[in-house]
Amino acid sequence: MDALDLARWQFGVTTVYHFLFVPLTIGLGIFVAGLQTAWHRTGKEHYLKLTKFFGKLFLINFAMGVVTGIVQEFQFGMNWSEYSTFVGDVFGAPLAMEALLAFFMESTFLGLWIFGWERLPKKVHLACIWAAAIGSNLSAYFILAANAWMKHPVGYEVVDGKARMTDLWAVLTNSTAVAQVPHVIGSAFIVAGGFVLAVSGYWLLRTRAPMWRGAARAALVMTALAGVVVAGTGDMSARLMYEQQPMKLASAEGLERDTAGAAFSVVPGIEIPKLLSFLSDHDPEATVQGTEDLQRRFEQQFGPGDYRPDQAVVFWSFRVMMGFGMATVGLSVLGLWLTRRRREFPRWLSRALLLALPLPLVAVISGWLLSEIGRQPWTVAGELLTASSVSPGVSLAEVATSLTIFTLLYGALAIAEVVLLARHVRKGVEEQAPTPAATERREPSLMY
Repeated sequence: MDALDLARWQFGVTTVYHFLFVPLTIGLGIFVAGLQTAWHRTGKEHYLKLTKFFGKLFLINFAMGVVTGIVQEFQFGMNWSEYSTFVGDVFGAPLAMEALLAFFMESTFLGLWIFGWERLPKKVHLACIWAAAIGSNLSAYFILAANAWMKHPVGYEVVDGKARMTDLWAVLTNSTAVAQVPHVIGSAFIVAGGFVLAVSGYWLLRTRAPMWRGAARAALVMTALAGVVVAGTGDMSARLMYEQQPMKLASAEGLERDTAGAAFSVVPGIEIPKLLSFLSDHDPEATVQGTEDLQRRFEQQFGPGDYRPDQAVVFWSFRVMMGFGMATVGLSVLGLWLTRRRREFPRWLSRALLLALPLPLVAVISGWLLSEIGRQPWTVAGELLTASSVSPGVSLAEVATSLTIFTLLYGALAIAEVVLLARHVRKGVEEQAPTPAATERREPSLMY
């Protein structure tokens, strides 16, 4: 093992850990804003209780996401300076827009929302949480646009061995980003929906309070609708992968040779005839390229080397992503059917809702592994190899030291996160002082 291997491990570990918080922040912010909107429109006290309850969970998760996200940017200079030098002019633009526009919007309005209870007019305070939630989604857009450029670089030229941006709009509207952004954000809503379902299921097992049924039903609807978005954008991503990243597609299917009318492998030994070709090009007879034939072509195009990603990781991460994601959405659809027409949640369903917490998290992490490991051995497809991206002069001992420190630090943060979330969930909703909700609807200028 050399410094490159450890640098990849370090970036992978910190990214996966950070990505545990990102999708929950994206989806839970919108959910909290929806709860506060319901309270604003109806004046019903249970909406206020749920807003503050899930709002605190959102804030705990947001804080951990900020702390772990800062480390990501440091690594570009620590271990990946050659990558930063090559892509800085292009990659830096969406990152700067994320920091200066989206993150500041998110953090500023979130601060106003935190300290604005009983200080801001009701409508202004509501607008703050919506602005913060929208900011987190904008942040995701800029980050994903930068990531999409690494898979399908557009709007640039190489000058003196460095990428120079020629068209910012092309970078921000990259076809890969257009498919990837709604796919990831839809997945984030599934994660947030699963989180709310698990918390609601926990409380439905302890009490039959109507507010928890309402929260669970809202999360079921959000998860089911997000599943439709993820499925649709997943189809778009498959077609783009067929055109732009054929090695990743072949690796995800374990396809070694170019095949017309390729079958889709559910698991080894179980195949659906011609489905892979149909999903790839909407043509059941389309030819899908295989890893061995692509390897030969890439050697002719780019020179000697192994251009195949880790076959086992890519193959199984794709199936875990699909399986666990479909299980979560299926649970939401089943829950909606069983609780239609104001029917109560059966106790077995309340217990099953607890599974909605780990299932989508495992799915999104597996999807991220598929996305990033499937791009290997490139950091920028067709332009910069991962082996050429690492910082020169960084020793194995130095990377090992930072990896150890980050691992221990992140482990401590993980324990703190779990303890804080569990403590708050067990505490339940806070009893609110009576609020003049009806009066506030007649006199919107009143403070609350």
